[in-house]
Amino acid sequence: MVRLFILLAAVQLVLFVLALISCLSADRVRNAPRPVWVLVILLIPLLGPVAYFVWGRPLPPPTEGGPVRRAAPRPASPDDDPEFLRSVDIEKSRRDREMLAQWEKELNNREDE
Repeated sequence: MVRLFILLAAVQLVLFVLALISCLSADRVRNAPRPVWVLVILLIPLLGPVAYFVWGRPLPPPTEGGPVRRAAPRPASPDDDPEFLRSVDIEKSRRDREMLAQWEKELNNREDE
């Protein structure tokens, strides 16, 4: 019986925290102002978070006809971007050619001496 009580208390705590975070981080909430939902979540132990998830949480935007097509994902970092990697490769090749030309010039100067 004690284990069941601890489990239910943990579930209630998780619901409380999730509802509070969701309410405070949402752009807007439904059916009541945000401060009212925060008070409901804080003051009504189990039913407050459940009520928020059922009636207060914002609905996702409706889709018309089918799945939403999203734009191609942007690279998360420069080394995931093929254009960046190509430009780095081109720059490295240019520097290598310049260095090789400089070495050949120095080598020719030494041979002439």
